[in-house]
Amino acid sequence: MTQAPEVIFDDDIVAKAKNLIERYPMSRSALLPMLHLVQSVQGYVSQEGISFCATQLGLTDAEVSAVATFYTMYKRRPCGEHLVSVCTNTLCAALGGDAIYKKLQTHLGSDEEPLGHEETAGTPGEQGSITLEHAECLAACDLAPVLQVNYEYFDNQTPEKAVALVDALRAGKKPGPTRGAPLTDFKGAELQLAGFFPEDEATYNGDVDGPSQAVETLRGAKIAQERGWTAPVANDVPLPEVEKK
Repeated sequence: MTQAPEVIFDDDIVAKAKNLIERYPMSRSALLPMLHLVQSVQGYVSQEGISFCATQLGLTDAEVSAVATFYTMYKRRPCGEHLVSVCTNTLCAALGGDAIYKKLQTHLGSDEEPLGHEETAGTPGEQGSITLEHAECLAACDLAPVLQVNYEYFDNQTPEKAVALVDALRAGKKPGPTRGAPLTDFKGAELQLAGFFPEDEATYNGDVDGPSQAVETLRGAKIAQERGWTAPVANDVPLPEVEKK
């Protein structure tokens, strides 16, 4: 007896895909959130996910692949339960980001075989598994060095703090981010990035609410307010004449 093929994207996901399409005047504009939707199911964008998006949007597999391979937020290999992104751009690197990344590489791997970029410690998708990546910039220079877990911020990190954080994740805990929403897993974060949240308002607020600003971020504005500093008024300046063709 021939066994029926496994259904990866069930009726609920198909309905969510159609919901996304209805949000845009042109269906192909839904591709980016739909790729996040695919990742919320599989933890990465598989070839089946590529084909699913193409079918739903009336695109070719090649058109979808061109987008999925352009953006680093779409993973082509299965991710762990948690995605840990360490900023290694200039300021974070100078303040310790490189040291944090190297420490996590050996801590999650070994001195002989450090974990590589977008490699996973543990079995992808299972509890406690962690995918490590170096990120070019996480846009938090005032709180450097920083890392993210499933795109939530953990600021002012050290190698010791980062090790304690990943150990907690591996033990099944979900430490609170320095700022931002409560921590979820990678697939849960991807469903939110696709644009789907709990309908119950209390649950919704609990899932997404959290302080986004930090003392360091607002320090300049506070000093300006205390000292009465204001930005100079910009006067309108006429644009120069452009030679007609």
